[in-house]
Amino acid sequence: QVQLVESGGGLVQAGGSLRLSCAATGLTFSSYTMAWFRQAPGKEREFVARITWTGGNTYYADSLKGRFTISRDNAKNTVSLEINSLEPEDTAVYYCAARAPLARQYEYWGQGTQVTVSS
Repeated sequence: QVQLVESGGGLVQAGGSLRLSCAATGLTFSSYTMAWFRQAPGKEREFVARITWTGGNTYYADSLKGRFTISRDNAKNTVSLEINSLEPEDTAVYYCAARAPLARQYEYWGQGTQVTVSS
């Protein structure tokens, strides 16, 4: 079955950086659009970034442009999210998700990795 496993979260001070990774198994990874979402305490899940199957196109939430970088390695079936200049408002559970070609919604989700930013 399909599994998405995130890693790399943790406790970091404001201004620091983190690199989150998501390892995918059970799907033809190179065919899927991959994305990162996050959910802060008491808030709805929000889109962070996505990357097309070739890695040639990336998209970011308008409010997060400049500090977040999404990338993928199709040879290793991984997608990463680098976050710089972390802010306490970035505290959330970060999820990776996979969307099949031509699909409207993300059908596969990881279990999430917690990012906590202290001020």
